[in-house]
Amino acid sequence: MRHVVLVAPRFAPNTLRFVAAFADLPGAWLSVISEDPESRLPPALREKIAGHYGVRNSLDAGEIARAGRAISKGVGPIDRLVGNLEQLQLPLAEARERLGVEGMNVAAATRFRDKDAMKAALRAAGVPVARSTLAGSADELRSFVREVGFPVVVKPQAGLGSRATFRIASEGQLAAMLGMGLSPSRSKPAQVEEFVQGREHTCETISIHGRPVWRSGTRYFPGPLEVLENPWIQYCVMLPREADDPTYTNFHPINGAALSALGMGTGLSHMEWFLREDGSMVVSEVGARPPGVHIMPLMGLAHETDMIAAWAELMTFDRFEPKARKFAAGAAFFRCQGRGERVREVRGIERVREELGAAIVELVAPRVGQARAPGYEGEGYAIVKGETTEGVQRALSRLVSEVRVDAG
Repeated sequence: MRHVVLVAPRFAPNTLRFVAAFADLPGAWLSVISEDPESRLPPALREKIAGHYGVRNSLDAGEIARAGRAISKGVGPIDRLVGNLEQLQLPLAEARERLGVEGMNVAAATRFRDKDAMKAALRAAGVPVARSTLAGSADELRSFVREVGFPVVVKPQAGLGSRATFRIASEGQLAAMLGMGLSPSRSKPAQVEEFVQGREHTCETISIHGRPVWRSGTRYFPGPLEVLENPWIQYCVMLPREADDPTYTNFHPINGAALSALGMGTGLSHMEWFLREDGSMVVSEVGARPPGVHIMPLMGLAHETDMIAAWAELMTFDRFEPKARKFAAGAAFFRCQGRGERVREVRGIERVREELGAAIVELVAPRVGQARAPGYEGEGYAIVKGETTEGVQRALSRLVSEVRVDAG
């Protein structure tokens, strides 16, 4: 039996899916470290947990390590220490080293989390990436802009998706950003990159002991930065039916070289990349964890498998059974239009539900009176599945064009 400790900061619905996957895994027993009390676990799931240890800050490596020692003493030695969130990967690595638990080490986790270290490692390995620098002052930022020209992208050193990311296209925009108190400093430097234009894709890779054994991929419509800059845009993520599409398979060698350079061991990685008009490919960001924006359920639908359960098995036993691609799948995100902090009106839901029928696998409709969402995933979403890529594309197009969410 393998003893797995899962760090689950809060018992949100999606997090509970990961808890359940490990709890139901044959040949394993699960303990949980969380900021939420054990009483917040559903009773049926609570009975399957071997141990629970509460912490004040689940992103603190010291607290994770202290919890791990207590669990080792009270429940049993730990074989795996895991978590599915991006922000957890570095503190998890630090805690593993303190506890002597197998898994990704601090050096590799730093290359995945620190965007400057990531770009340096990729560049040294010959992996195509945007020109970049870590600016510790406004002068250093301006110097880089003079070198590469506008536009540039400014983001946190340890960013998450496209959050707190700015596209700066002129001296005026640069002055405005600095005037907002967002000037980089030695204590809080900023990652600055040349802006890459192209179609944005992802590559999800299962690796075992550093060797890629399975891949999937999606395309964003439009890219995350454009979505972040335009809160009204209702966007889509699409996973095509064709697993052998050259658009994706031509990227596989670059994907493999990038993961090797960063030190990927066993796990599921999420890589974002651009395909330029001239056919060249550029790696943007890489995460050593399961993807967000519903890519996990999309992979599950397209490959007819439970990807969360598959990830739990991978992280526990270093094993994964490759899955064939059988369908296309996609997610459409509904976002408020106009000013206001709450949803005032929702239109088109019933129309598209009737029109698309069984193609809609899951639909969470925005509710009148609902607070406006703080993030780019919006107030609701729909997930669709189809036998052809074209059919899923049409369904996604209908969803984002027909459904309207007005704020007020």
